[in-house]
Amino acid sequence: MLFGVLAVLTGAGAALSLWAFSPPGAGGPTLEFRIAPGSSLGSVARDLEGAGLVRSARALEWLGRWRGVASELRAGEYDLSPGLPANEILTRLVEGRVRTYEVSIPEGWNASQIAGRLQELGLADETELLELVRDPGLAGRLGVEGGSLEGYLFPETYQLARGLPARAILEALVGQFLEQWRELEPLARDQGRSMQEVVTLASIVEKETGADGERALIAAVFLNRLSRRMRLESDPTTIYGIPDFDGNLRRVHLEDEQNPYNTYRISALPPGPIASPGADALRAVLEPAKSEYLYFVSRNDGTHQFSRTYREHLAAVNRYQRKR
Repeated sequence: MLFGVLAVLTGAGAALSLWAFSPPGAGGPTLEFRIAPGSSLGSVARDLEGAGLVRSARALEWLGRWRGVASELRAGEYDLSPGLPANEILTRLVEGRVRTYEVSIPEGWNASQIAGRLQELGLADETELLELVRDPGLAGRLGVEGGSLEGYLFPETYQLARGLPARAILEALVGQFLEQWRELEPLARDQGRSMQEVVTLASIVEKETGADGERALIAAVFLNRLSRRMRLESDPTTIYGIPDFDGNLRRVHLEDEQNPYNTYRISALPPGPIASPGADALRAVLEPAKSEYLYFVSRNDGTHQFSRTYREHLAAVNRYQRKR
């Protein structure tokens, strides 16, 4: 008789356990569930039960302690369904399978633009990001040259989770740059060019043209001018060094000798990158077109007219710019 009672109780306990850990709904809609930093397993389990995502908070808490993961839940946003068993939900929370947001960073954006986009999407604080970008210690620890992360936030499409620390976001972006640089570094070493030099010139190339077929030509022009100790005379570099630029580049800006990025006055590269170049611009600097061009002017259609002599250049300026 006693064995019969025990068998019934054991069977009832097993049935109760199966019920407690089974999905509360069959194929229900996916719900957003958030775990705040520092949340305990017990509070998360109660919130899950309240949201109808698990049958029993107590059962989930017991399961977490039995698996030894009670303190390993990761904060963030999750997409969870009541059709998932409790064990699967717990696994997702422990592994940090958080919801991610697609962020596309275009070629030629600078750090301020990137930080602004991330703040608009609610993924980071703009001020905090820019403070880290300008931290020379962080730049050194991440393995880039120049004392800043400007130019090294690689343009790409990323999947980022809300709540990710600002430093982790920057590490992801710089990590993509370093992957590209590993392929280009042997070329740079053979040419005696530093990482900062290549990225700085590539950032100027990126800002000067968006035409795929022109990057190598633009790079050749700037390299030719540098080899002749000519000023680059690049508008984008000068604009980068103007605080609160209003969109109108004036003669006073071109004559400003206090602007370290004013390549109408300095006969060298500016102090550092002015934007984030893409892979094509980086490679263009190391594999420029073979040409003797020293000048170029916009044709007002996204492309440029290239010239070997100043006389040719003046004719092109008259044709494409002054007649406007």
